[in-house]
Amino acid sequence: MPSNPLAATVAALLPRAKAELAELIAFRSVADFSQFPRSESEAAAGWVADALRAEGFTDVALLDTPDGTQSVYGYLPGPEGAKTVLLYAHYDVQPPLDEAGWTTPPFELTERDGRWYGRGTADCKGGFIMHLLALRALKANGGVPVHVKVIVEGSEEQGTGGLERYAEQHPELLAADTIVIGDAGNFRVGLPTVTTTLRGMTLVRVRVDTLAGNLHSGQFGGAAPDALAALIRVLDSLRGADGSTTIDGLDATARWDGLDYTEEQFRADAKVLDGVGLIGDGSVADRIWARPAVTVLGIDCPPVVGATPSVQSSAGALVSLRVPPGTDAAEATKLLQEHIAAHAPWGARVTTEQIGQGQPFRADTSSPAYAAMAEAMAVAYPGESMQYAGQGGSIPLCNTLAALYPRAEILLIGLSEPEAQIHAVDESVSPEELERLSVAEALFLRNYAAG
Repeated sequence: MPSNPLAATVAALLPRAKAELAELIAFRSVADFSQFPRSESEAAAGWVADALRAEGFTDVALLDTPDGTQSVYGYLPGPEGAKTVLLYAHYDVQPPLDEAGWTTPPFELTERDGRWYGRGTADCKGGFIMHLLALRALKANGGVPVHVKVIVEGSEEQGTGGLERYAEQHPELLAADTIVIGDAGNFRVGLPTVTTTLRGMTLVRVRVDTLAGNLHSGQFGGAAPDALAALIRVLDSLRGADGSTTIDGLDATARWDGLDYTEEQFRADAKVLDGVGLIGDGSVADRIWARPAVTVLGIDCPPVVGATPSVQSSAGALVSLRVPPGTDAAEATKLLQEHIAAHAPWGARVTTEQIGQGQPFRADTSSPAYAAMAEAMAVAYPGESMQYAGQGGSIPLCNTLAALYPRAEILLIGLSEPEAQIHAVDESVSPEELERLSVAEALFLRNYAAG
């Protein structure tokens, strides 16, 4: 790829980047300390802190956040009077799921078929390496032209909000003119993309009670109200016949006006089985980026193995609702809870409990930072222009930063394109994407400083 000094420098640094990513991947830094040792996450945080110190960062600190995890902060001063840019990544990762299901060990970086495999390669340890590569390229070619703050979170995947609460308590720490969140990704390999919207989310626990206790299905079935059947009726009411989310009072008609997502491409990315149709109406982009989406995450009921012939007295479920930009997550939660109560059959007693919530996010794409990134991506990806895409997932920190720093411009880029299979077995990163995005970030910082 090298066609300019920054690109040549990044290309020369890529073997070092691979070795460093291998070191960082080796830490089993899952921030669920009931499953993985706290020492693994603390060691990963220490590695990140040492890497920042080695690059000349000052004020490097391990921040003890309210959820019991550590985020890593560092500051690299730039020229006097320069703008300040905050670079974000996270070093914690999702559990590897079934380690036996991985082709190669999840905590060992392995190269196969032109990609680097391992948990966190794309989400989001590779994002931190991307930031390092960009800064190293600038330092080798005239210097870093802005003040740089780096924050690397330790519990993003758990959604426990430690860094969000810490930032609220120390609002001056992460203040910046522009924030680059390195935790998104390109629409596909080779197509430079910024994520401009994020759906918010709410989690609601549902419980249905109909009887004082379970009853023999032969003696009482047919008249006794079955709590599991009532729960199924309630959950079914959350979707229309075509699978669209149908929560009373919640708008589900918005349209996406950015990058198109064909059904053929989506079926391939989502690995939809042959003969199985997609759900919902409108374009795929409408459905996954611009509209609400309800998902039943789990149901409490007897498993098939060991089940007895009983009418169930109680049943429960965990329901997730993704909330599109333009909708308040608290209002969506209220509508969801009211819908569930209103659709309970047979007078069944239904209780709901909200256990998690995050607001949606929409970026201002008319800002100077977006123009600087578009110019940078056009150079890093010859022949391609920067695309705008949404993301169905949530990054609650974006809303916290937007609220704390309303004048800051926020851009979301990263390494998590569809082939990366983040959160699944055999997560991987394209080294070419790491190289190109590192060049794009370096060029962006230079363009933004000059703007």
